[in-house]
Amino acid sequence: MLKHKGFPSRLPGTDFQFTIRRDNKKGATKLVARERYADRRPPDRRADEGFVWALVQHFGDDSFERGNLDAGRLSWLFGREVIPAEDPFDPESYEALLRLDLNRIRASFPNAFSEEFEG
Repeated sequence: MLKHKGFPSRLPGTDFQFTIRRDNKKGATKLVARERYADRRPPDRRADEGFVWALVQHFGDDSFERGNLDAGRLSWLFGREVIPAEDPFDPESYEALLRLDLNRIRASFPNAFSEEFEG
């Protein structure tokens, strides 16, 4: 499992996790597209914003390996802001390639392109 050096491990000042420390011996948790409802709690929204900001700052428009990025946090964005970069795509692989849909991110998370996180 690739560890993304320099990627924040969590949202500062919270317990919202962005990365995992070690791989799951049973295999990677499957990425699934989770529905984001309008009534999500503000802390959950800030965690999404912080994670998207970190993704944009770290990867930009390059494809990237899933590696140690948290499956739960990725699943809130998967299929919309984070999309597969390969076909066929294995949602249960740490080596799966992903990419960011920057146009979708601009619409959903406009602060993701600022120099510093403003969450």
